[in-house]
Amino acid sequence: MKILVTGSSGTIGTRLCESLLQQGHAIFGADIRRNEWSPDVAARTVAVDLRRREDLGAKLPADPDLIVHLAANARVYDLVVDPAAAFDNISMTFNVLEFARQRGVKKIMFASSREVYGNIAGRSHRESDATIDACESPYAASKLAGEALARSYDKCYGIGAVIFRFSNVYGMYDTSDRLVPTLIRQAESGAPITLYDPEKTLDFTYIDDCVDGIVRAVGAFDKCSGQTINIATGKGTSLAEVCEMILRLTGSRSKIIRLPSRIGEVRMYVADLAKAGSLLKYEPKVGIEEGLRRSIKWWAER
Repeated sequence: MKILVTGSSGTIGTRLCESLLQQGHAIFGADIRRNEWSPDVAARTVAVDLRRREDLGAKLPADPDLIVHLAANARVYDLVVDPAAAFDNISMTFNVLEFARQRGVKKIMFASSREVYGNIAGRSHRESDATIDACESPYAASKLAGEALARSYDKCYGIGAVIFRFSNVYGMYDTSDRLVPTLIRQAESGAPITLYDPEKTLDFTYIDDCVDGIVRAVGAFDKCSGQTINIATGKGTSLAEVCEMILRLTGSRSKIIRLPSRIGEVRMYVADLAKAGSLLKYEPKVGIEEGLRRSIKWWAER
């Protein structure tokens, strides 16, 4: 297929494009910044600001078979500080859907987040558990809005949509200030490590498992169209446990500074993967310790 991937220079986007290229798909990337990780993906990526609707029509391929919309401002607390970035997420999603409508594209995948579940009770979260009343942050609101827009374009214009809810994706191609790369960077340098709410327990997903879920859905789109699907590992790990593993794997003696949770952040999330297993035969393969070992190895090689 001819597949347009927005956010193709990001962590998930880069790895996804690599995987799709290996399968023989024609890939077109769209990102506001150049891909620094993969020359093959960089060569196929167009510089475009998805907030500018006119840019999409001028710069993107005319007739993709499928759009995978990953592009977003994705740091939860950053969007608490600057909620205008959440509005940008909504604008980008609307513009991508409008591009699809105008060009006759009938297949789209949208990257949502476990943040949409908020702090509801229960350790395992099914796709039906998300409600707007549980929304904790502007970032979560932007993802809920994106889901609603995708569903509305399906019902009104026949654009089939698959919604993925990802959770704490980590691994190669990430040198950002997300938790895992930050902890690795601080541990390797011996710098003090700050943990906000160390007992916060989340579902950490290694990049290859995340991409495997997307690729499986590409191959089974008609079966998945109209569905919302959790892609994660189905296991919870506290921030303290993640930090302790990284300190052990790096041999670091960094001091840990423990602080309360920040406003807008979810404190407990573990994905129910029953739907992903049923629809996609999805089964995560990389546990948290092995994933961290691979991430540290990638960081060292880089």
